[in-house]
Amino acid sequence: MRRANLALVLAAVARAGANSRAQVADVTGLTRAAAGSLVTELIDAGLVLERGTSLGGRVGRPSTVLSLNDRGPAGLGLEVGVEHLGACVVDLANDVRTRIRMPAPNRGRDPRAAIGQLAEVAARALEQAEEQGLTPVGVAVAVPGLVGGKGEAGDQGSTVFDTVVHAPNLGWHDVRLADELRTLLPAALRDLPVEVENEANLGALAELWHGDVGRDFVHVSAEAGIGAAVVVDGMLLRGRRGFAGELGHMPVYPDGLACPCGSHGCLEQYAGEEAVLSNCALQDESGDRVALLADQARAQNVPVRRALDKAGRALGIALSGAVNLIDPETVVLGGAYADLAEWLTPGMQTELGARVKIRPWEPAGLVVSALKREGPVFGAATSVVQRVIADPSSVAG
Repeated sequence: MRRANLALVLAAVARAGANSRAQVADVTGLTRAAAGSLVTELIDAGLVLERGTSLGGRVGRPSTVLSLNDRGPAGLGLEVGVEHLGACVVDLANDVRTRIRMPAPNRGRDPRAAIGQLAEVAARALEQAEEQGLTPVGVAVAVPGLVGGKGEAGDQGSTVFDTVVHAPNLGWHDVRLADELRTLLPAALRDLPVEVENEANLGALAELWHGDVGRDFVHVSAEAGIGAAVVVDGMLLRGRRGFAGELGHMPVYPDGLACPCGSHGCLEQYAGEEAVLSNCALQDESGDRVALLADQARAQNVPVRRALDKAGRALGIALSGAVNLIDPETVVLGGAYADLAEWLTPGMQTELGARVKIRPWEPAGLVVSALKREGPVFGAATSVVQRVIADPSSVAG
């Protein structure tokens, strides 16, 4: 009961904006004595601050103001991309306080080397966080692949995993990332919980927590491969084995190109990064290839624009099936696709409009993510904070 009530009170401060003990009591339905006692526990745990004065819309004696502690517990998100590593620290209000992104050629790289460098990135993020008075209380890692391992149920439909089961664009199989990383982290992080999650799932959760896309949506994103996630009534839909969202391997042209997965005509063969680059003869380029495509499209490069239009149409075909199947409020274009949205969305809208007929397609239903390529690492850091909000006793003791 105490654990549930602590969560209730912290959520009142975090989400309902209750800024006094009296307002906490009103929002939660607790007695003022109980609410006040729980607020004191949260203050002692470093989760809530009490400072200043406010009348709070009431007549009478002013009260002190409650707020989330902006110099206390924080979430540390890490990211392993095909061509980069990243880190993000957010405070309890989900404000980004530290952001690191660095090039790293991880495709085909030995996992231990990549994880070692990731630990160095985490150490840099920790140092910057500590300079701001922040203390990470958990670590979440975004990866471009399927995750698994012994898990436990979590908040917002999430599940805690520790292993990269299969990340084809990295060339990783059954990598116990959480265990490997923990041994290499700085001492201040070594005893913290470390979880591993699919980058598309974290991008979708970031949209749920920070975007304006509703509670029922399909989130599709891309780096080297194509990832998607489905959120239904505010909950991440994982599927029986946790493999839901493999939109990249949905057939858009059943008799089309062979795919490494063993099928034919998969979306990834028409809208994946390699496919787009190949279609416009830029497949040998290195570095930030998404930025290159965007620059060339702005420069009126006709083959690039044609390749992006073809990719957009393939995306529209695949997503029309998803829209007809689950009837989402919105389709969110995230990750690298958000950087290329100007040239992808016309073809997507054409195909969605032509193929979604049971309920007419509304063009406003296609939304471009404001988080773009920052979504997964931001979602990773936020997932740690969300667990603290859902269970303050994990910090309060």
